[in-house]
Amino acid sequence: MSDDSNATVLLVDDEEALVSMYEAYLADRYEVRTATSGAEALSIADDTVDVALLDRRMPEMRGEEVLRELRAAEIGCRVAMLTAVQPTVDIVDMPFDDYRVKPVNEAELVGVVEVLIERAAYGERSQEFFALASKKAALEVAGETSSDAYETLCTELDEVRVELDRQLDAVGAEAAFSDLA
Repeated sequence: MSDDSNATVLLVDDEEALVSMYEAYLADRYEVRTATSGAEALSIADDTVDVALLDRRMPEMRGEEVLRELRAAEIGCRVAMLTAVQPTVDIVDMPFDDYRVKPVNEAELVGVVEVLIERAAYGERSQEFFALASKKAALEVAGETSSDAYETLCTELDEVRVELDRQLDAVGAEAAFSDLA
């Protein structure tokens, strides 16, 4: 992964005008690659991509399929679903890092890219925590909170939070004792 000033963002949406607008929002900050289909996105995605922004509704290859292919290819980029599709519990099993419902403005788009670049520096469990928290927030905004999948998501989020808290407590205790030596 790159630092923020050299980060590469892959924009994938079948609406060319939207891709052009998002590219204009990001081009002065990041290297931007664009694709208007899932197949095109996969052909230009590689380990130099730091963040991928994927539309869910595209003809031929949907955003979820692109996401799964990126993960299967072990391309380690952070992924945000950037879509007009309101989230339902079907997102719980999708391996993305953030979920935003269109339309998004320039500040929101830049913000999500910045956050995902920052998260890339975190450990795997911290990244998992933020991905779960994003899914929970997206479902809450959509009013999709009365399902077993949502409850399972909340439980998993709490378990990861407890584990991270324990790790932070242990690091804090070790640091405190190392000062005494």
